[in-house]
Amino acid sequence: MAPMTPPSRLLGADEPAAFTVENENGSSPILFTADHAGRLIPRALANLGLTEPDLSRHIAWDIGIRGVTSLLAKLLDATAIFQTYSRLAIDCNRAPAAPSAYPKVSEDTPIPGNQNLSEAEKLARRAGIFDPYHARIDALKTGKIYIAMHSFTPVYLGVSRPMEIALLYNRNPRFSHLLARLLREAGDVKVAENEPYYVSDETDYGVPVHAERAGLDYVEIEIRQDLIADDTGQAEWAARLARLLPLAVDGLKGA
Repeated sequence: MAPMTPPSRLLGADEPAAFTVENENGSSPILFTADHAGRLIPRALANLGLTEPDLSRHIAWDIGIRGVTSLLAKLLDATAIFQTYSRLAIDCNRAPAAPSAYPKVSEDTPIPGNQNLSEAEKLARRAGIFDPYHARIDALKTGKIYIAMHSFTPVYLGVSRPMEIALLYNRNPRFSHLLARLLREAGDVKVAENEPYYVSDETDYGVPVHAERAGLDYVEIEIRQDLIADDTGQAEWAARLARLLPLAVDGLKGA
């Protein structure tokens, strides 16, 4: 068998790394991940044929979630890792073999640069972005509670979403249930569980691979984007979660 040809280098030497880590040596038992924190497109991909307004929309990233997560990491002395590049280049919360990892259409917007991709092009994106990010998570996650941070649109394809925060889970719901109870007891936000999304092996990568396979407690948190689109909203939600997450962590000890 002939040796596999290595993928061509995707990122230029002067381009940002695939991820950033904040507070790497934090004392908290929590690890925050933000798979869709960034919206950059590698220069070689020529913005995937999209306009700057398109790349500012939810189709490219999770609006507001980097700010919330960064504040949480500081407030809780926790480690956080952030993906730099847009999910339109490669979605780091999808299995890299899945067609949805390289979306041809996002919501109702065609993605010109993702049409008719070759396997070599997919491999280059995986090697340049996906693999380094997930290798770093592997190195950081041991013994941690895994919290995947995301945000969602208030309206999707004409359907309104009234919930303000959603907690997603699959095989191990106990940390999610603890946090959901605390949020509901506080009584100041509309809480949903496993909607407008849910976690599965087919639709997610971070939780099934990093948390469930490793036997870690976890929750995937989704916050509605209109609530965290500015600094004030990000600070408000970070403060709320910084108050409740340690109580959920303590609750694990008696669960």
